Amino acid sequence: MTYTSEKPPLAEPTDQLRARIPGWGADLDPADRPSVPRERFDLDTGAHWDFPERQEERVPRERSIEHAFLTPVFGTAQPLRGVSGAVRAYAYKRYSEARAAHWLLLVLGDRVDAIEHHASSLLTLRPDNPVTETGVLSEVRRHGLRSRMEGHRVDRVHQPLDPVLVGGPWVVAAVAGVVAVTLVGRAARARLVRRP
Repeated sequence: MTYTSEKPPLAEPTDQLRARIPGWGADLDPADRPSVPRERFDLDTGAHWDFPERQEERVPRERSIEHAFLTPVFGTAQPLRGVSGAVRAYAYKRYSEARAAHWLLLVLGDRVDAIEHHASSLLTLRPDNPVTETGVLSEVRRHGLRSRMEGHRVDRVHQPLDPVLVGGPWVVAAVAGVVAVTLVGRAARARLVRRP
């Protein structure tokens, strides 16, 4: 069993594994393994437990479908919330960690989380400042363009895309805001014109 001091048992008998997986068990003979003298399970570890105490789960946490339960200790600093939390929970609930869909959904959850935080910052007294927070000013003040062209930099290939990836979302959000305000203004004017 996981997290105990015993070596976990094999899921299948040795003969089945050897028949199904070519080359399985090539290191079963202790003479073929240099780590055998150090691979001992009868030594005293100093642990005062056989199975560690489990942390109390106050809020449901995401966990891999490959495990029977959460790890004995887990983080609680970033609970799932909003649309990004729903995307992450779905990734853990539906897909194994061995599937690309699991990780792509987690990346999508991170992007949605960034959008949620940018949107919520607009409702505060100090919203995000894309000019200072993206480092655009240091490109001019700290010889950013010259340093990009000197030497043998590996990242020169994607440098033309950096402004698009960093500034693009802000430009799209600004254009969407202008379009929304324009549409609301036209609708308001149309209502005023229709009134008798």
